[in-house]
Amino acid sequence: MEYRNEAVLEFLATRRSHPPKLLTHPAPDRDQLSDLLTLAARAPDHGKLEPWRFVVLGRATLDRLQPILRQEVLAEGQDVAAAEKAASTFASPVIVAVISSPVESDKIPRWEQVLSAGAVCLGLVNAALASGWGAAWLTGFAAINEKFARTHLGLKDNEQVAGLVHIGTRGNTPPERPRPDITKKASWLE
Repeated sequence: MEYRNEAVLEFLATRRSHPPKLLTHPAPDRDQLSDLLTLAARAPDHGKLEPWRFVVLGRATLDRLQPILRQEVLAEGQDVAAAEKAASTFASPVIVAVISSPVESDKIPRWEQVLSAGAVCLGLVNAALASGWGAAWLTGFAAINEKFARTHLGLKDNEQVAGLVHIGTRGNTPPERPRPDITKKASWLE
């Protein structure tokens, strides 16, 4: 096959997300992040609608939001352990919120536009990993809680957080985890 890229195939076969608790400083700088966002934006996008956007949460913003996040988890009736766990995720060096921002379209259904935002999340994680950074795609309270997301991430009425992509310097590589048995997950219609 003329266009086979062994290096990319090897990367995809061995890629591994790095949990936020294993990420350390420094984070990518603004230029490096812009490059990663440019790569992530090369996601499938039927109709060229660009139904997503990025909100970059730098260290100062994360420090400001961390105690607010803790308080809002408690205000929702969750316990202290849940509040501490939610707040600890904002210890990452930098977080990019990928916002699903569907566009009104007669041709492209909303669900397909949401999938495009998910593809952007994976593209951003893979771009960061391929660039030598550690990265992980998560959600959690800050992404799921509508009040928090609208107030602190600037979501509009038709938007939702597709993912919070945590990026930083790689710490210890986490152990490999079990992967799906494709023979149990694939069916062939011939």
